Amino acid sequence: MNDYETRLIKCFSAVFSGLSEAELQSAATTNLANWDSIATVTLIALIEEEFKVEVDMDDLERLVSFESVLGYLKSREAT
Repeated sequence: MNDYETRLIKCFSAVFSGLSEAELQSAATTNLANWDSIATVTLIALIEEEFKVEVDMDDLERLVSFESVLGYLKSREAT
């Protein structure tokens, strides 16, 4: 597991407590009933703080899973 994944798991576990690491890594809006708009706002705030990035509101619609957020963060580093 790389640093991005470790740090992102920390963010996800703060919002979706009680889930295992494997469950967090497979988390998505389609398989977590409690991933609602409040959870999204909280998660994005934690991610912005942890990774020192500003997430563009236009990008929110595609950040719908652990994997999509991880890819987004990695792509931000590359630019």
